[in-house]
Formats: sequence, structure tokens, C-alpha cells
Amino acid sequence: MGIQRAIFLAAAALSLTPWIGPPAALVIGLALGLGGIHPYRTAIKRLTRVLLQTSVVLLGFGMNLHQVVRAGRSGFLYTSLGIAFAMLVGYVLGRVLNVERTAAFLISSGTAICGGSAIAALGPISGANDEEMSISLGTIFVLNSVALLTFPRIGALLRLSQEQFGLWAALAIHDTSSVVGAATKYGAVALAVGTTVKLARALWIVPMALATAMVKGSRVRVQYPWFILFFVLAAVAATYVPLPPAAFKGAAHIGVVGLTLTLFLIGSNISRPMLRQVGARPLLQGIFLWLAVAAVSLWMIQQGLVRL
Repeated sequence: MGIQRAIFLAAAALSLTPWIGPPAALVIGLALGLGGIHPYRTAIKRLTRVLLQTSVVLLGFGMNLHQVVRAGRSGFLYTSLGIAFAMLVGYVLGRVLNVERTAAFLISSGTAICGGSAIAALGPISGANDEEMSISLGTIFVLNSVALLTFPRIGALLRLSQEQFGLWAALAIHDTSSVVGAATKYGAVALAVGTTVKLARALWIVPMALATAMVKGSRVRVQYPWFILFFVLAAVAATYVPLPPAAFKGAAHIGVVGLTLTLFLIGSNISRPMLRQVGARPLLQGIFLWLAVAAVSLWMIQQGLVRL
């Protein structure tokens, strides 16, 4: 156990250095997780969520408020249509593949809104048990990892502009962490667009949670994504507060480093037992749904039907 702790902590420290980017950090985490080298699996789950939200807020210091408002306003319509499309296709796939209803709903919600955050918020409200939560989260985390590693290459191959790529990543990648990781690799404009549109998409957790509670008759308290408000306040400060630009750039850089560590931790939480527990049918539902969302959103962006 002592050797495992040393290896894990050394890898975590390495992900904080300039030599390791988000994709590499995720791959290292995956290697440790699949290799069973994760002595802090239980404690890391809460830390990962807090670190993700804090890093996103810090990224706000690198944004211009006018760009944030423009991207958020333009992305609202596309996000709402995309969520409706993903939920409908996810429902059909769940029925066709005979996936358990609650797990199918959570996989669809995670794909439609914001991955693990949506599942964590909607799971208790929908009455999901531990097995259904694990299956849904495992499916989303696996596909999320694939997206981070493949999207920048696909974007470069298709010669997408930074604005196009940022929008595509926000609409087609599950979790905020992987959207930021992929967009960071693609460029600064892609990062600004991807982060803002993705956070606007994450706001749909609230109406989705309220609707689910009404249907299920649940009294579980809805968790509001308050960190998005702090992200906007950080952009306000970066735009209007008369401080040296280096101060805001430094805060934003810390956010990127924090996201890189977050991706390492997310990768390390994917284990062989998790993959076995997911099973073929939920994973197939997640894959087919993700491919449909990614393909349709990419086609619309390339045709100019979706733009900021």
C-alpha cells in the first residue's frame, strides 16, 4: 500500500507540472485506475467535485464578460434543442436495448446536460439505487475520457475554427472537465466558447431536477450549480476591476492546472470492476446516444446552422 500511495502521489504531482497536459493527465489516471493503483478512491470523489468547481471559477478570470454573455445567449437555444434531442433519442435507445429505465434516464441526462454532475443531481431525485448510479456514472466517465482524447484530433482533421470547435465540444462532450481539457488543447478562443456554452448547458440541471421531482413526487432537495454564478462574477472582475492583467492571467492559469489534476483524478477512478459493472447494454446506449449527439451537432455547426 505504501508503494501504491507513493506512485499515486507522484503521478498527481506530475499532473501539476507544465509538461503534462489535460489528455496526458487523463491517460496517466486511467493507467493507474485500471491497474488498481488508487489508495484514495473513496476520499478522492468529493475532492474531485470541489476541485472541478473551483478550477472552473478560476477560469472565469481569463474570460471577457462580453464574450461570456454573447456565447451564453447564443448557446441557450442550441443547448435547449440539443437537450430535447438527446433525451428523446436516449429514451428510444433505452427501450430498444432494454436498459433498466432509471439507468437509461440517467445516462440520457448525463449526455444531454453535463455528465456526472447531472447524474449526481438527478440520481437521488429519480430514486436511483447504488448500482444504477454506478452504471450510469461509469458509462459517462468512460465515454467522457474517449471524447477528451479524440475530439481535438477530429477538430484538427476537419479544420474546424476555434469557435466551431469550442461550440461542438460544449454540445457534444459530457463533462465540463473534458470540455475544458479538449478546448484548452485546441486554443484560447475554443476554451472561452466551450467553457461558457457548457456552463450555460449545466444550468439546465435545475429545471430538469425540478421536473423529475414533480414526476417522481420526490422531496429530495434540488442542488443548484452555484459555482456558475461565481464563474460569471470572476469574468465581471476580469473585465471591469482595474488590476494588472497578470493577476487575472495567473488565476486563470491556476484554473487550467486544477482542471488537469481533476482529469487525472477522474481517470484514476475508472477501474476494471467499474467497467465490468457497467455491462454491454448501458454502454451501448451511451455510445449510440453520444455518437448521435456528436454527429448531429457537428453537421449543424459545419452547415452554419449553429453558430455564435
